[in-house]
Amino acid sequence: MKRSTFLKMTALAGTAFTVLPSSSVFGHPSGRLRIGFIGTGLRGQELLRLSLMRDDTEVTCICDIQEVMLNSALRLFEKAGKPSPKIYTGNDYAYREMLEKEDIDAVIIATPWEWHYPMAMDAMDAGKHVGCEVMMGTTVDEHWNIVHKTRETGLQYMMLENVCYRRDVMAVLQMVRQGLFGELIHLQGGYQHDLREVKFNNGQQPYGGGVEFGEKGFSEARWRTQHSVTRNGDLYPTHGIGPLSKMLNIHAGNRFTSLVSMASKARGLHEYIVEHGGADHPNAKVEFKLGDVVTTMIRTAGGETVLLQHDTSLPRPYSLGFRVQGTKGLWMDLNESLHIEGLTKPHRWEEAKAWLEKFDHPLWQRYGNDAKGAGHGGMDFFVIHAFLEAIKRGEPTPISVYDSAAWSVITPLSEWSVANNSNSIEFPDFTQGGWKTGKQIFANSDDY
Repeated sequence: MKRSTFLKMTALAGTAFTVLPSSSVFGHPSGRLRIGFIGTGLRGQELLRLSLMRDDTEVTCICDIQEVMLNSALRLFEKAGKPSPKIYTGNDYAYREMLEKEDIDAVIIATPWEWHYPMAMDAMDAGKHVGCEVMMGTTVDEHWNIVHKTRETGLQYMMLENVCYRRDVMAVLQMVRQGLFGELIHLQGGYQHDLREVKFNNGQQPYGGGVEFGEKGFSEARWRTQHSVTRNGDLYPTHGIGPLSKMLNIHAGNRFTSLVSMASKARGLHEYIVEHGGADHPNAKVEFKLGDVVTTMIRTAGGETVLLQHDTSLPRPYSLGFRVQGTKGLWMDLNESLHIEGLTKPHRWEEAKAWLEKFDHPLWQRYGNDAKGAGHGGMDFFVIHAFLEAIKRGEPTPISVYDSAAWSVITPLSEWSVANNSNSIEFPDFTQGGWKTGKQIFANSDDY
């Protein structure tokens, strides 16, 4: 896609649209968007369940290498009263046969991180739009390759970052856009979540407190833990940076310019194994490279700073650690409080609940009932809805390929910084200058 075309599309998408019938875009007799799923594990099943609830889409095919996950996915079709899909399985590359044979418009990718890049590239080579779980890739070059592929093909790639649609976060976005915090100065977020029972999971419910991973593990433990063995950096930055990026108007007059990261020592995972499996367990000899707490600082072209923290190997309650601070005040999610100069008591925190209700985003006002029961407090409904609606209507996705790349590339950049004595590294400009005149289209209407 040429830069002029990109700018034209982003400007066009800032306006409100009426719902277009799918047939006007695709010419399908059914009038429905046809999608396939690559990956039907626990994450893929939730996105599949939400997709099957829609009348404007058809899930015609699914792919996975685990029979137990495929069987669970098929039960979702039965429960939804939808026709059974074509199944592709048997080897790691069965998805390529699906892409070649199936007449679908888009794919949802919900597989281990290391597979996201090749699957997305293969899907776009086959002419399919891509909605992909985080992350985009594992190297900087992989991120650039996906951006280039979307430009070459005109296809869309959207990272399915659900926290952008968290209800309190969207209310704070409304407050930011209406100037209640003044000019933004400093923001914080991250992924602060005790995942030890996820990283070591033998299939017992809910997780079992086992100490197995890899081939002996279940679900995420089969693949996610290995990244902690071989990599050291912010392995999961998008939950924090995604929402903050939208508040900072990244790629709409602003961009990230540089990054620096440092990692603590690694102790948490080893101690967990010793406590639950004993000092003689084979996994007690594994040396984990990932620091227990990884801290990353990012500077923007607008002069704001962003702090991210990755903390998944120590005992702690869940928190994304959001802090949005400007010249007139700030909000923090951990204490569920805010302070706004002139509107709250001086030098005092005020409970944020009434403010969040007052500035509840129109998307939540419109679709809140539909989102009830959806994963992650309703966020999953909004992110899959946004992707499917944009593809169905032939409009730019509200989370662009440039957003997706900038959020995800933090991981390899942070790995480089940690490995190089916490030196600063320049942030790639995936828009190649387009950020200067780009338009913000995320959550600009009450539609999607």
